[in-house]
Amino acid sequence: MKNTVKFLVLSFFAFSCASTEKVNWETKAHDPEFVHRAVKQVTDVIVHDIFSPPVASRIYAYMSIAGYEVAIHGDAKYASLAGQVNGLEGVPQPEAGQQYCFPLATAQAILKVGRTLVFSEDKMDAFYNNMMQEFKDAGIPKDVFERSVAYGTAVADHVIAWSGKDNYKQSRSFPKYSIEDSPATWKPTPPAYMDAVEPHWNKIRPFAIDSARQFMPAPPTSFSIDRKSQFFKEADEVYQMGKGLTDEQRQIASFWDCNPFVMNVKGHVMFATKKISPGGHWMNITRVACKQVNASYVQATEAYALVAISLVDGFISCWDEKYRSRVIRPETYINQYIDEDWTPLLQTPPFPEYTSGHSVISGASAITLTSLFGENFAFTDSTEIEFGLSVRSFKSFEQAAEEAAISRMYGGIHYRPAVQNGMLEGRALGNYIVRKLKTRRKELADAH
Repeated sequence: MKNTVKFLVLSFFAFSCASTEKVNWETKAHDPEFVHRAVKQVTDVIVHDIFSPPVASRIYAYMSIAGYEVAIHGDAKYASLAGQVNGLEGVPQPEAGQQYCFPLATAQAILKVGRTLVFSEDKMDAFYNNMMQEFKDAGIPKDVFERSVAYGTAVADHVIAWSGKDNYKQSRSFPKYSIEDSPATWKPTPPAYMDAVEPHWNKIRPFAIDSARQFMPAPPTSFSIDRKSQFFKEADEVYQMGKGLTDEQRQIASFWDCNPFVMNVKGHVMFATKKISPGGHWMNITRVACKQVNASYVQATEAYALVAISLVDGFISCWDEKYRSRVIRPETYINQYIDEDWTPLLQTPPFPEYTSGHSVISGASAITLTSLFGENFAFTDSTEIEFGLSVRSFKSFEQAAEEAAISRMYGGIHYRPAVQNGMLEGRALGNYIVRKLKTRRKELADAH
């Protein structure tokens, strides 16, 4: 009898320990911080490598979709984006009846796709090795660890193969933008007089929209040097605004600058100040929102994927218009026709003026985030702290987007129509993406 009781007691404690061990590693591994940190690492490398805003958005889209396609296996209510975004066919599935750590597989997919699309692989490798060790230290069984890494790799490879068919590689060899003699068209601006960035971006395969022209904005104001013309009035508005900026307006312009191309000139030396891209800023706002509501790792990947798609399609749409209208920048126009000594608060980015890229992607991102987290979602944006700026607080994503848009006028780099019509373009695109992409199985079933 005593032996029987002793056996039952030992068996109970053995079962309890095994159960506790399982709960512990699964609880640790399911921490959404693994996803947030993986995305942030790619952002840091994007900043380091000085990718242009459109190219950065492409990186975010592919890595976020890869992470999402893995993560959804951790929650049955989420649906794949395969067949919903252009060109993405059936994604590899986990093996039935086998145990996986899907948060680990998710991080694997994000980091492998990110590593493939950036330049500084060594920075990705060091971070990757440390994160993998954290997963091992959580106590994940060896077979589960290896199986999960293999699955994340399979999905990453699938997404990387898909990315190779979007015309990006081919566009690297397309001809440079040719400067036109027309006084109405964009010209390189000081201090670096850089070549036009990504003049063929409208040839990149879009993700959710049908084509680069689907949300083509109203035409820009007709160019004129007549002081009574509408175009002159719009340029003069930027000029007058720039001369009378308040401290608050200066802070807003700097907070939303997000220009990875800022060049500093000291004598004969020129060097770049590295900053986060506009897309990176909105990806970090996504992180802020997720953490504020304690979103699970699956919810976080959903948010990152939908915002990233809004960003990349927003840039494709915006860049299509930029190189169609090729509108001259305020700095060039004002120096030639109003005040040759005027300089904008912000450094003018190296591409045509219309529409405002920040306005387009901010409008689209705000719509997407509102669909996920609701209207009147108050938050504090700490994105720019690491770049020497303070936080800013907003009552909603829409308020943040509106501030981001008007910041371009405060900075002296856009006329009003580029800001207003850019927001309209972005909102229309964002609403389309929210309606089209179904990330919940019930929504997908209802749509059919």
